[in-house]
Amino acid sequence: MANVTTETTTANSSSPVNQSLESRINRLINANQSQTPSRSIYSDRFIPSRSGSNFALFDLAPSPIKDGKEDGAGSYANLLRAAMFGPETPEKRDITGFSTSRNIFRFKTETNRGLDSFSPFVNDDVPGVSHSPIKSPRKVSRSPYKVLDAPALQDDFYLNLVDWSAQNVLAVGLGNCVYLWNACSSKVTKLCDLGADDSVCSVGWALRGTHLAVGTSTGKVQIWDASRCKRTRTMEGHRLRVGALAWSSSVLSSGSRDKSILQRDIRCQEDHVSKLTGHKSEVCGLKWSFDNRELASGGNDNRLFVWNQHSTQPVLKYSEHTAAVKAIAWSPHVHGLLASGGGTADRCIRFWNTTTNTHLSSIDTCSQVCNLAWSKNVNELVSTHGYSQNQIIVWKYPSMSKIATLTGHTFRVLYLAVSPDGQTIVTGAGDETLRFWNVFPSPKSQNTDSEIGSSFFGRTTIR
Repeated sequence: MANVTTETTTANSSSPVNQSLESRINRLINANQSQTPSRSIYSDRFIPSRSGSNFALFDLAPSPIKDGKEDGAGSYANLLRAAMFGPETPEKRDITGFSTSRNIFRFKTETNRGLDSFSPFVNDDVPGVSHSPIKSPRKVSRSPYKVLDAPALQDDFYLNLVDWSAQNVLAVGLGNCVYLWNACSSKVTKLCDLGADDSVCSVGWALRGTHLAVGTSTGKVQIWDASRCKRTRTMEGHRLRVGALAWSSSVLSSGSRDKSILQRDIRCQEDHVSKLTGHKSEVCGLKWSFDNRELASGGNDNRLFVWNQHSTQPVLKYSEHTAAVKAIAWSPHVHGLLASGGGTADRCIRFWNTTTNTHLSSIDTCSQVCNLAWSKNVNELVSTHGYSQNQIIVWKYPSMSKIATLTGHTFRVLYLAVSPDGQTIVTGAGDETLRFWNVFPSPKSQNTDSEIGSSFFGRTTIR
């Protein structure tokens, strides 16, 4: 029997296809070893955050290459991936989560943004953001810059014993005398002495000139020329003390404990030209509006009345306060805007529009309101208070937000006056002191020569 030999043919690496693949891989490896791909020059100035990086996929991210040159290492990686995964190779972006145009770490310095881009005031790309810097709140000194001793300054809610003239002279009623303090020179002058049988209940400077009205406990009103320290006239008409005075050009209004208000024209020989009646108790607050057309009066009957130039009966009556109304102030900024404050049982500051006869708003200050005054430079006002904190509050109108709260008096802050430049206030209390505070800003359009500087530090006596 013939032997049949079967020959088995096996595939080997010397086949033409395998030789072609091996030859191509060798060429790519040699090219990768002999040629190093050029790289962009990067800065190592910044240290990157690696917390979100997956280092297992680092080699799958491409390196940047220059256009027009072969990337041997990249081609070799693509060839191996095709051999391992076949033709359906997932995109690198799906594996790494990065675009093929970016590396995992970029140390390259960013393009210069320019100095303006680092400014906190450049917000062009943020809608609704103001491009103006935020204005910081105005700061008010919490301490008085000057303190005057005022012996015998009465602790009486119904009196008005302090006033500041347009010539920068402060008038103060102490017992039965009136003293003048020149804010420019700090000179103190004794204007008058009423004697043992009388006492000063109110003082009020004329809007212009050097004339001062003095209301007395005997119901008289004296007119003094402060420049000559000479009394020019004495007017009668009230039966009881005169605790409130208010000037309107040549007309002087006086309010009394006898419940009446007398209108006096100092150009006429008569002591008064008209008598206003309506209050049921002592008149303790009087203020003319800035246009001299309306007179506001407050009384111990908890009533606030508004009179015109020719009326003898109030044209407006307000009864919302539940305590005596001494604090009255007209706004210099808005026509017909009137502020009033109530005593211990009320404690509220209320705002009225006398043009429309409207109660605008009110705020509970939590303490007796003794005085009110508006700033002529800005839309702010100041109030002085009694029980329980004896504080002074500067308010922003109309929000009625507190700008500052000032303390220092140990008695009720019963007296208040504003300097002619509108920046400084003086307050007086039963603790027998007068305290000077810088509370309002200066006018933006002018610098006054009569400004009281902080050079008058210390404590002196007014008499």
